[in-house]
Amino acid sequence: MPENVRAATAADLSVLIQSAVYSASLNQIGDALPFLARGPAGPLLCLLNADSEPLGLPLAMRPVHWRGRAAWLGQGPTDHASAVRIRELLPFCSPVRLGTRTGAGLGDRLGLATPGHVRAVRRVPGIMPVFAQQSIREMERTERTPEQVLDDAMWGVMQEGWRSGYGADADHLKTTQDIDQCVSAGYVMYTFDPRDHVDNGAEGADIAGLRKRYAALPWARLATSPEQNMARYAGESWELGGGHLLVMSELDVLRAAAKYGVALAHLRDLYEHLRAAIGGRPWEVEVSVDETDTPTRPVEHWYIARELSRLGVEWVSLAPRYVGRFEKGVDYIGDLTAFERDWGWHVAISRALGPYKLSLHSGSDKFRIYPITARLGGELVHLKTAGTSYLEALRTLASVDPSLFREILSFSISAYEEERRSYHVSGELSRVPDPESLSDEQLIPLFDDLHARQVLHVAFGRVLCARDGFGRAVFRDRMVALLRAHEEAYYRALEDHLARHLTPYARPGRNDT
Repeated sequence: MPENVRAATAADLSVLIQSAVYSASLNQIGDALPFLARGPAGPLLCLLNADSEPLGLPLAMRPVHWRGRAAWLGQGPTDHASAVRIRELLPFCSPVRLGTRTGAGLGDRLGLATPGHVRAVRRVPGIMPVFAQQSIREMERTERTPEQVLDDAMWGVMQEGWRSGYGADADHLKTTQDIDQCVSAGYVMYTFDPRDHVDNGAEGADIAGLRKRYAALPWARLATSPEQNMARYAGESWELGGGHLLVMSELDVLRAAAKYGVALAHLRDLYEHLRAAIGGRPWEVEVSVDETDTPTRPVEHWYIARELSRLGVEWVSLAPRYVGRFEKGVDYIGDLTAFERDWGWHVAISRALGPYKLSLHSGSDKFRIYPITARLGGELVHLKTAGTSYLEALRTLASVDPSLFREILSFSISAYEEERRSYHVSGELSRVPDPESLSDEQLIPLFDDLHARQVLHVAFGRVLCARDGFGRAVFRDRMVALLRAHEEAYYRALEDHLARHLTPYARPGRNDT
């Protein structure tokens, strides 16, 4: 549909239904026009058709006059049943595989951010977006289901008329039960997290301790023997290009196997379960070993990738733990020269054994390293963000309702010491001012402060799920209502902030819609 026709049709439909129509959401299926309109509690799904047929959507149709003719109009909520049918009617609303294209995961903890994410991606050519991305842990903390996360992203895709494909990442899956939930919901990308099976104690173990750990590994599940495994690696060297010569000693093999051996067996189990569960649907896998106590050495990356390949596991991206600190909500903390050297090794390995992408988890706001990762990694980069979109929601609230933001900040301060235990953060409560001591104008600068950002960031689950003595939401409903009322301000904030993340990875010449 040409843009001028779309705009004129949306204007006329807005008059017909007495509500603003999102013009980019207009689609034509034969004589029918499915579209979204702005409702008091969120988008409404609407359908204008020449007859009373609702196209299989759960909508009650009523007769109307449309441009001098008889027609039928249906309106209803953007619920799960409607989302399932819309994905059938409009293929661009279904998630797809990313493959090795440069990717960006744009997580959304409130279910409102996708239109802003779409606008950010439109500004930066060559990025393949993942608009549905949330870990099982985050779903539990926000009381959302895999279906809700995917549906919310899909409605945002339809609202903005994004037709260039998007991914859906079931992030940080640890169990087969996690996989089954996300397969049922319709995810395409599955990120496996074996952190509970990594032996971090191997890092500091002496040679005798490593040999004991090595002998005790589940060799049958690893489809090899201790002797065969040692023969594959110890004393071998590999020229990776770019001046990277990888050499593995017996000690390297013992430590890598002891540290990651059980995790590798677990990853294979998850992979085989997913392959059986998903049937003939498209799917792809990311492997995440970033949430360990110590950085992933190049020899360990080499060992992990070679062993996964030997075990029949295929993946499109892998997330090692890099040197330096990837703390939540703030820029990279560490020596850039050391990071560039470390990143260069990981890039060389991913190209030699793949190619596959290197994934940057906790990638929000790491502006110091984006140019390095883009320059050395080329297209083989996948950036993951999530918490920064929640912070942009709070920034918007601080502008439109300072009193509510003060309440949220005070509550976050009270929850910080408990919530920080499961995150890599260094923010100090003593460095965050009393919210009541700040003027309205002093609230916005808090979003440039490491300590305030991390206090706000890690308390998101407590804030969104807080309830009073009657079971009513303390903050969430007010937050959602205000962000919907000021949605354009929120979208602009997201667009500007996320475009800063993505710009270093731009690939000019690629046209996205």
